Amino acid sequence: MIEQQRAKVLRLAREAVPNISPEDVLNPHDFPELKQHPTFEFEDGLLSGLVAAKIAVRAEINSRLPRE
Repeated sequence: MIEQQRAKVLRLAREAVPNISPEDVLNPHDFPELKQHPTFEFEDGLLSGLVAAKIAVRAEINSRLPRE
């Protein structure tokens, strides 16, 4: 799901900035054109939420593992 959202965010970013790289999308504030894109920030926020949820789930799983 995260990879699909990453691809979607990159596709939307390239609508505004055609030659933007995946690494550039990690710093969207460097591209004012992305601020003006009607759905980029929303979809980028969804991606951030998915990544945060993945991190939280991993942390919870790790906290339940037995410690040596």
